[in-house]
Amino acid sequence: MSTLSQPTKPLTLPTSTAISSCSSLTHMKQTHAQILKLSHSHHSQNSLLLKLLLTSFSLPTTTPSSLYYALSIFSQIPAPPSRVSNKFIRAISWSHRPKHALKVFLKMLNEGLTIDRFSFPPILKAIARAEGLLEGMQVHGLGTKLGFGSDPFVQTGLVGMYGACGKILDARLMFDKMSYRDIVPWSVMIDGYFQNGLFDEVLNLFEEMKMSNVEPDEMVLSKILSACSRAGNLSYGEAVHEFIIDNNVALDAHLQSTLITMYANCGCMDMAKGLFDKVLLKNLVVSTAMVSGYSRAGQVEDARLIFDQMVEKDLICWSAMISGYAENNHPQEALKLFNEMQVCGMKPDKVTMLSVISACAHLGVLDQAQRIHLYIDKNAFGGDLRVNNAIIDMYAKCGSLESAREVFERMRRRNVISWTSMINAFAIHGDARNALIFFNKMKDESIDPNGVTFIGVLYACSHAGLVDEGREIFASMTNEYNIPPKYEHYGCMVDLFGRANLLREALELVETMPFAPNVVIWGSLMAACRVHGEIELAEFAAKQLLQLDPDHDGALVLLSNIYAKDKRWQDVGELRKSMKERGILKERACSRIEMNNEVYEFLTADRSHKQTDQIYEKLNEVISELKPAGYVPDIHSALVDLEDEEKREVILWHSEKLALCYGLISSKKDSCIRIVKNLRVCEDCHNFIKLVSKVYAREIVIRDRTRFHHYKDGVCSCKDYW
Repeated sequence: MSTLSQPTKPLTLPTSTAISSCSSLTHMKQTHAQILKLSHSHHSQNSLLLKLLLTSFSLPTTTPSSLYYALSIFSQIPAPPSRVSNKFIRAISWSHRPKHALKVFLKMLNEGLTIDRFSFPPILKAIARAEGLLEGMQVHGLGTKLGFGSDPFVQTGLVGMYGACGKILDARLMFDKMSYRDIVPWSVMIDGYFQNGLFDEVLNLFEEMKMSNVEPDEMVLSKILSACSRAGNLSYGEAVHEFIIDNNVALDAHLQSTLITMYANCGCMDMAKGLFDKVLLKNLVVSTAMVSGYSRAGQVEDARLIFDQMVEKDLICWSAMISGYAENNHPQEALKLFNEMQVCGMKPDKVTMLSVISACAHLGVLDQAQRIHLYIDKNAFGGDLRVNNAIIDMYAKCGSLESAREVFERMRRRNVISWTSMINAFAIHGDARNALIFFNKMKDESIDPNGVTFIGVLYACSHAGLVDEGREIFASMTNEYNIPPKYEHYGCMVDLFGRANLLREALELVETMPFAPNVVIWGSLMAACRVHGEIELAEFAAKQLLQLDPDHDGALVLLSNIYAKDKRWQDVGELRKSMKERGILKERACSRIEMNNEVYEFLTADRSHKQTDQIYEKLNEVISELKPAGYVPDIHSALVDLEDEEKREVILWHSEKLALCYGLISSKKDSCIRIVKNLRVCEDCHNFIKLVSKVYAREIVIRDRTRFHHYKDGVCSCKDYW
């Protein structure tokens, strides 16, 4: 049985309705092909192509293919009407490739098409987004030549273009020339100042605007609040908030979000929280602002609460929370969250990695640092200068000077921060010789040191007792580099003289400083006096420090220790009673050690570890082994009024000794034991660890509050000068 074939429907030209219904690039191309194939009249073809071009504006111009296709249609239309060309320029100006609008504008010029006053705002907008200053100046000249120089639409476009291209004075000159200014030019000029980081000028212009009786809209108010946020100007932000309330301005979602962000960025978290709680639909931007605000205020638990409540999280939000942990002394939480982020399929950027590196540096665990470095290289972050500088610092703070130097040597490009990071690395490891060598190499390569570089090299001199070198370098700051010394530099010099027992010179320097000594300066002098037993001068320095900061826990503890060393137990008791009444707590000693990819923390006399019994057994064994080598617990290091036997126990249960014993029972015999302590290593622990390194033939690296101690064969890298 045969089948009859259906007759083929003849193709016809697409109607205007059919063209308007095109909803995809593929559909549009098919319609375009029909127009070219079936249209026999140029007039008919051009009319349909114009319709097709107008329809293409409804397609997203974010993809190159749709934009280039629209440009190809435009190129086939001879003498398109100005209104169509202007509309096309406007569409391109909002695309990801705004500079292509110039092709349309040039076609209009070359084909003698009408350029009217409505042609300039969209082309200037496109040039502004492309930051094409030269092209913008040429368009400015053309507008003036064609008689549109005084047109408010053109002038507003020029204000925006010059502001976007960084020529803010030219933008303001054009703004001041305008004879008529409604809300739009004011908004554009304010935005220009904002984009150029001139936040005070934003606020000044807002005052001018109010004096000109121009009512700001929600967009302008949002920009003003953003300027307050960026400048940290809480008082002006509060005044703007009052203006909004007094003038019954409707708080739309954007304005509400900006207001919350302003309070959060200015550290006024109570106000931010009050407004945040009133928001029904909490968007990503405002929630991230709250996370950042709480983190900057040190309230990481509150930040995490907001973070966990967020349904949607982007990279900025993840980075803000990781940074919050890293900057608030919670490195383990930062690294844990970084791992969670990867499990969620979110890829980090450079900003995230800098926070992760910072957390790793603070944690001080070398194995973790090596894993992070491997991740950085694998994910192509290793070529970035800032990342490499941070890696140098990370390795230095994790105890591997060799790895820090390897990264430095491999860098193709180095800046002053690279050299400074390396000098600081040598300094905290007690390698003053290499710190000075690199300082001189840096100058030989015509890289001028900055203030931070001098802090590093002076610190190196201080911890190595290089008094003459330190004096010479300190003098060169002003004599050779015109860098006025700041508190930190004077602090290093006071520390340098103090450690070398040149206390008279240290005091003279304090008294002749060009500004009043701060807590750092008096603290340095006080610490030096403690080391050398200068009780009277130590008390004087302590009183000066406590006048500046009555609740300074470090000074009070140090003064208490000075009294204890001098057996002034009554003074110790009174001071500690005063601290207790005022709620001032001494920072608890804590030592960290990594074993099998896990970080363990020990406090003094800690018994929370699951292997506590084995750790204390090992401690007793080590003490027995060290006795023949000459170890006797230094009970003078126990700065408490106890019987000698009790003092002995207090000394032997210090956190670094417990961490060390755990390292001895848990690590391979030929491996290096690495410990991080939050406070200074005491004299007894220092001697104890030196002897352990000799008797047990182990290399031990301790990072305390200010420096590294590398113990090997019974000798420490600090040469007992710390």
